[in-house]
Amino acid sequence: MKIYQKVLTLKERKRGFHLITDEVIAAFPEISVLKTGICQVFMLHTSASLTINENADFTVRKDFEMYFNKAVPENDPAYQHDYEGSDDMPAHLKASIMGTSVMIPIRNGKLALGTWQGIYFCEHRNYGGNRNLMITAWGEAHQS
Repeated sequence: MKIYQKVLTLKERKRGFHLITDEVIAAFPEISVLKTGICQVFMLHTSASLTINENADFTVRKDFEMYFNKAVPENDPAYQHDYEGSDDMPAHLKASIMGTSVMIPIRNGKLALGTWQGIYFCEHRNYGGNRNLMITAWGEAHQS
């Protein structure tokens, strides 16, 4: 069994849902060594999240943002945690709802995503800054 791990720093992005599949693959060529295995992508922050969904039509990502803004509104007077702005507590809630980690099978040295699937980085803050991901892949290596 082989195990690989590294941190990928994503440059700051505007609030919303962003495809990062190609960035993950480019930053982690060690995946190609594995015949079968698992890749975990883990968000090292509490106000951003990860998920897997539609990778072809950008309107899906726009609709995700619209839905979560309606479901978890800003400026709710009941929020006690508001030290970092009106988007802070909603960002924490959205991150907990969405999740901080995705697991993807590895098959023949590639992420085994479905035809229309991509990894979303979900930025829930207006000014989140750079974000760090811990990527870990493990599995059986190709025979030499």
